[in-house]
Amino acid sequence: MDIIFLHGLKVDTIIGIWDWERKIRQTVVIDLDMSADIAKAAATDSVDDTLNYKQVAKRIEAFVGDSGFQLVETMAERIAGIVRDEFGVAWVRVRVNKPGAIRGSRDVGVLIERGERPD
Repeated sequence: MDIIFLHGLKVDTIIGIWDWERKIRQTVVIDLDMSADIAKAAATDSVDDTLNYKQVAKRIEAFVGDSGFQLVETMAERIAGIVRDEFGVAWVRVRVNKPGAIRGSRDVGVLIERGERPD
């Protein structure tokens, strides 16, 4: 299995359960690992034959930026659905970090995997 990854995507959004969190935008950091077969793209050297990570990034940035979830768990699940449904990815790993959510920690978040991981 080949993996195309997009790590460290920073997006400002409304996220959190506390009243003060619903009034400000906070930065979340998103990492994606996506299954792909890159053999054809490697042979043709054409972006048309691969998963276009720029398109994925733009879609996720727009979605997350416009969202207003309470939980990073919900955000991660919805991101996984977009990647799988709209980009035809069979397996995806999504990590959503909420830096500074807990004093003394670098970041806090969730890591989920969805779909069948091809071998």
